Amino acid sequence: MISNERPSFHGHGHEERAHYHKPYFAEEVLKTERIQIERKTFIFTLRENPRGRYLRITEDAGGRRDTIIIPATGLEGFTKIVNEISRASKEIPPTIGDQQHTRQDTSRISKGQNPVGS
Repeated sequence: MISNERPSFHGHGHEERAHYHKPYFAEEVLKTERIQIERKTFIFTLRENPRGRYLRITEDAGGRRDTIIIPATGLEGFTKIVNEISRASKEIPPTIGDQQHTRQDTSRISKGQNPVGS
């Protein structure tokens, strides 16, 4: 048996997996906030379903969407880390100069160099 032909965890065969749908949970939107940063839009949505409350953060960058989910039980720790990173961003001097670091800049980094936190 080839590894990708194993029966799925849900008891469906390989060919049936495309038709499997997650069970539907009724969700309620409790609060939504939106912020535009440069060319990205971030949508913060506090939701609740039978399993509990959670924060869904969606990044929309030119039509491409990525989402992360943070259970409400972890929001205090998440907020603490984001605040610490924000504070460090203001306090730590730039290491690359005044130019904005882009993907093109990384092509000029020699092997073995660590451009961040050297």
